[in-house]
Amino acid sequence: MKRIEEFLEGVQTMGIAGHVRPDGDAVGSCMGLYLYIKKNYPQIRTDVYLDHPAPVFGHISNIDDYRTREKAGMIYDVFVTCDVSAPDRISVGAGLFDTAVKTVCIDHHKSNPGFADINHVCPEVSSCSEVLYTLMDPEKVDRSTAEALYTGMIHDTGVFQYSSTTPRTLRIAAELIEKGIDFSKIIEESFYQKTYIQNQVMGRVLAESIMLMDGKCIVGYIRKKDMAFYGITSNDLEGIVAQLRTTKGTEVAIFLYELETQLFKVSLRSNGRVDVSKTAAWFGGGGHVRAAGCELSGSMYDVINNITEQLENQVTELGL
Repeated sequence: MKRIEEFLEGVQTMGIAGHVRPDGDAVGSCMGLYLYIKKNYPQIRTDVYLDHPAPVFGHISNIDDYRTREKAGMIYDVFVTCDVSAPDRISVGAGLFDTAVKTVCIDHHKSNPGFADINHVCPEVSSCSEVLYTLMDPEKVDRSTAEALYTGMIHDTGVFQYSSTTPRTLRIAAELIEKGIDFSKIIEESFYQKTYIQNQVMGRVLAESIMLMDGKCIVGYIRKKDMAFYGITSNDLEGIVAQLRTTKGTEVAIFLYELETQLFKVSLRSNGRVDVSKTAAWFGGGGHVRAAGCELSGSMYDVINNITEQLENQVTELGL
């Protein structure tokens, strides 16, 4: 696929959805597509489905338009997933995806098997937001769409510091900045800024973190009861695993938090040599070489032991 217009012919209704617990790239790409269609193709009735985006994305235009429940009985002419690596990762709207006349998957996860009628998956690209921009007519991208896409790009590149960042990534970022967005404010408020409680929680996780595998792996965790004590949700945990990853001497960082009793969400980050997507895939998850995740059942210690066993196999094979 070269242009979004390729799947718009005859379309009167469109649904858009991201993945569960949407991060910046999921929110940015979904809202970017929604705003692009809304502005340039107003005749298409478009709905965007997202699972309660974090407040830090409040700067994105029309962010309150997102739906958290499926429209009963709705059959879309086309349903598009953005930043979704597998059908079971669709947060809201999976039923509508299944009944749509035509389905489209726009993504950049290398674990994506291609589950739609039209699949545009570019694992070599930094973010789904970047992939999406390459399908748009730059002349039709206005400031609001640019803000959404730029937000997605900075979140999946760590503000352009991860190895997935390419010269093309930076050129696209420059084009988005030329649309007049307040890029420094977007970076500060959606990526770096934390509430007092978020800083407290991060401090606690860092203080209680443990080093394993002769210092090559660092693990941070928080239990459901502690999340309840601080009055936080998963949206408040953004950035913790990235901070763990910066620990000198480590090859990989693990952060896990309890979704429900003995069910943990596991986030993995690599400093380059360990492919954490392999470990995530082993447990039914997915992601990228340097950033991946999965869900695991069991006690916290069982989860840590199972994850680190797989990672240690890689570390041994690599001779690290």
